[in-house]
Amino acid sequence: MEEILKRRTKNIGVQVIIMIDALKFSPAQKVIANQIIKSATSIGANYRAVCREKSDADFINKLRIVEEETDETLYWFEVLEEIGYIKSNELEILKKETNEILSIVVASINTTLKRIQNTNSKKT
Repeated sequence: MEEILKRRTKNIGVQVIIMIDALKFSPAQKVIANQIIKSATSIGANYRAVCREKSDADFINKLRIVEEETDETLYWFEVLEEIGYIKSNELEILKKETNEILSIVVASINTTLKRIQNTNSKKT
């Protein structure tokens, strides 16, 4: 599963770069394009860091960064749609994949927190 998520998270960044490179932007849209490229590529880069965690706390902290970057990417998708520069149907697959990654990350955080809580309650 780890390798699959590495590939999926990196693919989001790659697909965003391809999509953005195909467009011509006004100065304001260039700023948005830079932001979405940064957040989208950060998803995969930070997920790779998750895979090298040193403890449960480190794992959760790194996953929270992935969660933030994924949510930020979804925000920029909304902005691009609302300014009318990219049509919703053009982003549909990419938004679905990004939302799925976000759900997996949040579920992983919650599962790990529950496991830690159960472990700690058994010790007391």
